[in-house]
Amino acid sequence: MEIQKQIRKLGDPVRAKQAQRFFKTGKGEYAEGDIFLGISVPEIRKLTKPFQDLSLTNLQKLTKSKYHEERLAGLILLVHKYESAPSESEKEQVFKTYVGLFPYINNWDLVDVSCHRVVGAHLENRSRKRLYAWAKSEDLWIRRISMVSTLWFIRKGDLEDAFSIARIHLNDEHDLMHKAVGWMLRECGKKDLKKLENFLDSWSSKMPRTSLRYSIEKMSERKRKFYLTKDKN
Repeated sequence: MEIQKQIRKLGDPVRAKQAQRFFKTGKGEYAEGDIFLGISVPEIRKLTKPFQDLSLTNLQKLTKSKYHEERLAGLILLVHKYESAPSESEKEQVFKTYVGLFPYINNWDLVDVSCHRVVGAHLENRSRKRLYAWAKSEDLWIRRISMVSTLWFIRKGDLEDAFSIARIHLNDEHDLMHKAVGWMLRECGKKDLKKLENFLDSWSSKMPRTSLRYSIEKMSERKRKFYLTKDKN
């Protein structure tokens, strides 16, 4: 496809090596085997603009690419496709396409750039049961999708699912889930600090340290110290 030709022209081997280290693509790491071309996110966003009319079939092909930046471009375009869809039936089709691409949404940046704007947006006025099922997945990236998708609800002032799904993830062993949980809790606190404090009063002593530190970043120094030492008092 033409978009792939243009993406590959921008490749930078030096930046590609840096990205592969940053995104942990080595043996046994969370993104083992992922291949980067070495292109920045702003460059990818700019490059996608003339291709916003690509068909869902072509977006599926793009998002299944072995190259990370091509998958990123596909997901950016899928978000646009969802947000610009003129009917609920077309939004449903894009949503189903996105869910079908879960095996290729396989790094934290790919999750974070897209899931709340497709999954979160689509489930705003629908049943959210599937988020709870995904929260128990063995797949790290599906678990992260379950958490980060709640960002859409949080920004609308709807916090309950974020807190509930965060509780499911408190025993998750992966650092990338600890960060995702802490991030969403911090976002909840921006909307309703008291609700975040109520959550932390019950759960801070059981939370991974990373989740706790992320969640309290915007609090006063006194409050941060209180929660960081709460389980020691």
